Amino acid sequence: MSETYYKTINGKKYDKEMLDVADKAKAGAGDGRISLEDAQKLLDALKDGNKYTDVEKDTMKYIRDNYEFTDESDAWFRTEIRKWAGTK
Repeated sequence: MSETYYKTINGKKYDKEMLDVADKAKAGAGDGRISLEDAQKLLDALKDGNKYTDVEKDTMKYIRDNYEFTDESDAWFRTEIRKWAGTK
């Protein structure tokens, strides 16, 4: 996998595409939170390799710790990620 797939923050590798989606959501129109539409894009980015890797898990934790979701997007995302990850 090429280095451009990752973004390194404080010496740790994260999924660049997932972080890009979160950054765009934060900077986009609205209140700086991840909306339902943004959460759907984030889930698509996470599912791109059809497995839930340790890097993607670490990236999700980083996003949860550093970005804010709307209540609706948070509930939807948590449900969808559990359903999908349970099949992996």
